[in-house]
Amino acid sequence: MAQPTNTFDQFDSIGNREDLSDMIFNIAPTETPFMNGIKKGSATNTLHEWQTDDLTAVASNAQISGNDIVGGAVAATTRINNRTQISSKAVTIAGTLEAVDRAGRKREMAYQMAKRSKELKRDMENALIGVNNAKVTGNSTTAAELGSVESWIATNDSLGTNGASPTGDGSDARTDGTQRAFTEAMLTSVLSSAYAQGGNPGTLMVGAFNKGAVSAFTGNATDVNARNENLKVINSVDIYVGDFHTLKVVPNRFSRSRTAYALQMDMWGIDFLRPFHQIDLARTGDSEKKAMIVEYTLRCNNEKASGLVADLTTS
Repeated sequence: MAQPTNTFDQFDSIGNREDLSDMIFNIAPTETPFMNGIKKGSATNTLHEWQTDDLTAVASNAQISGNDIVGGAVAATTRINNRTQISSKAVTIAGTLEAVDRAGRKREMAYQMAKRSKELKRDMENALIGVNNAKVTGNSTTAAELGSVESWIATNDSLGTNGASPTGDGSDARTDGTQRAFTEAMLTSVLSSAYAQGGNPGTLMVGAFNKGAVSAFTGNATDVNARNENLKVINSVDIYVGDFHTLKVVPNRFSRSRTAYALQMDMWGIDFLRPFHQIDLARTGDSEKKAMIVEYTLRCNNEKASGLVADLTTS
């Protein structure tokens, strides 16, 4: 059916206002489960130090009546450390952009700084658990870096062929081995070792692919692929109950995808030399400049409390 003659419609009209929503949609992931789940503390120097200790080995302990008791040898505590790392995000906004009318936000600088704070948290999660990184002292030309989780766990680990454990004090990185499929036997071996050391890991942190591998573990149970009255199909493992520990299975988009971490979360901490803060940078033209800065490090109270399965396939 045709329009009547001389109909003036929206295609001919000049000055129609754009229909631009005031909502801005951003689905980029921002969850940081490792950093959110560990303790928060403070540091007082770029070299952050703490102490660990251990009990002597179990021994036969039967004494003769009336025996003159002699004091046993006393072992000193072990002093360990990590380096603080500076992470930052900056924004430069031209004066004209801040002055014009915008959809979705009142002030461009405030909107961009809110974005940068989320990006900064993701970068921190990556530094803590997303890389296999030894601590770096740093100097006037090299940035200092913290030793990540992988550089600390040495006692309770399962490695691929040619893989090698780090020293366990953050000073060197783990040597990657040949990747292999994640099996329940690997996890059980690590949990058994942690139990023998006195650890109590309660979180299994994995990437997306190996979260699926965990859901395929059968153990001694019947395969769970249940359909309930609401027609929901359940084929997932969120809690793993083993012989030694019960672990919450937590997927992490930013953890190292080739590693499954069995963590006692209260034995880890993030300590801040300078907490999150915003600073104004010097103007060098018709623009406003701000930066978000944080200086922090990873604290591992005792690496024997946790474990990991390294060198896993990721696809």
